[in-house]
Amino acid sequence: MATGRAILTMTDIGKHFPGVVALDHVDFRLFPGEVHALMGENGAGKSTLIKVLTGVYQHDHGHMELDGGPVAFAGPLAAQQAGISTVYQEINLCTNLSVAENMFIGREPRRFGHIRWSELRRRAADRLRRLDLDIDVSSPLGAHSLAIQQMVAIARAIDISAKVLILDEPTSSLDAAEVAQLFRVMRQLKEEGMAIIFVTHFLDQVYEISDRITVLRNGRLIGEYRTTELSQLDLVGKMIGGELAVLEQLDEQPKPPVAAIEQGAPVVQARELGRNGSIEPYHLAIHQGEVVGLAGLLGSGRTEAARLLFGADRADHGELLVDGKPVVLRGPHTATAHHIGFCSENRRTEGLVEELTVRENIVLALQASRGWSRPIPRRRQDELVDRYVQALRIRPADPELPVRTLSGGNQQKVLLARWLITEPRLLILDEPTRGIDVGAKAEIQRLVVELADGGMAVLFISAELEEVLRLSHKVAVFRDRRLVTELENTGDLDADRVMAVIAGGAPA
Repeated sequence: MATGRAILTMTDIGKHFPGVVALDHVDFRLFPGEVHALMGENGAGKSTLIKVLTGVYQHDHGHMELDGGPVAFAGPLAAQQAGISTVYQEINLCTNLSVAENMFIGREPRRFGHIRWSELRRRAADRLRRLDLDIDVSSPLGAHSLAIQQMVAIARAIDISAKVLILDEPTSSLDAAEVAQLFRVMRQLKEEGMAIIFVTHFLDQVYEISDRITVLRNGRLIGEYRTTELSQLDLVGKMIGGELAVLEQLDEQPKPPVAAIEQGAPVVQARELGRNGSIEPYHLAIHQGEVVGLAGLLGSGRTEAARLLFGADRADHGELLVDGKPVVLRGPHTATAHHIGFCSENRRTEGLVEELTVRENIVLALQASRGWSRPIPRRRQDELVDRYVQALRIRPADPELPVRTLSGGNQQKVLLARWLITEPRLLILDEPTRGIDVGAKAEIQRLVVELADGGMAVLFISAELEEVLRLSHKVAVFRDRRLVTELENTGDLDADRVMAVIAGGAPA
């Protein structure tokens, strides 16, 4: 790890919003040639600190220095021009443009007012080769995986004379091989003297790549630590305090045997349900009080199978039964009428309406089920919303705030509240804990257990196999867009056995 003078210091930073202290006298420092992990729960202040640094927000007090001189940026462009580049979790590039065009938007090489396309493509290819990436830079960015798009965003960021690179949840949608490729690039940049701020919720990755850790909680600085001197258990304790026991309790909680649950007709049953080019016909039954986990690699067909159960995609084969009776889902409105709820993995584009308030987002599905000619009385809205804001501990607890101002974990809770308010009999959760902190993850997992104990059927999808095993009564394993087997989970099912099936071994 590099030593000497810090390239970036933030001292006594404070930021207030109406009714909320987002940052309370926070200090932060960053050195050249290091990867510095910024850790904390959703709502701890990480995103606010980054937005203050990059000029999205103006801090109320405190000061910042970059490369030895005082700075205060009027906006992200000013921060970028000073050498601070940010790559966000949601890649803000234009997928309809080529890779090369995305890398040089606004900075295209020109001659006599015309873009020099051959020069643009040559420069783009050179920059990507620096990151060990050899792709056709004239191809549309949208034709490539999220991992490639992430690399393109990083290549663009470091090409703008960056001194500081901020990576905000860059691995949330990457598989293990893609994470390894990203880490190779980060190590290379670190050796070249780049200072990197790394924001993530994956603790193993923090210990694999970072040199130092700064922990925030409730907008306050808990401390700065060398990674080698702070254990994972101590890190979690500093991030979430006493909530660590929640995950331990979930691990210890015995699951009722599947046979005890599978009595009577399933709440929802898929019989040879399938869609051409999406998911091969599959059979799956979900009973009252049962959590069915879907396991498999990215692209294995888990999400595609779930979307058929909600009518988000139309099935070409088979039939769907609700309480033993065939039902034709003509769309999500039909599924909602049959008390089926669906929390999409993409909460921003398929879940929340960011321009609306927390209250308006929560009542959205219930209002749609009633029809817009029968508006829910405002008093009733307030009663329902307040109940779920308190029950799910949505913070800040102000239902009139725009939902876009909430942290990722709290936005996920808003989406859960939207469906819980409709009292579904089957709740489909697709990656409900992706990109949220350990504390919020524990709360959502606890909620799933409580819902199942109360008789709700839950379909739970997660790329984290340990999470699937912790919650599920049985696990349906998908591979190559096929459901290959179901495994009962009465306590002896482990990750190795499931991974063997995912990898192509015979069901055990």
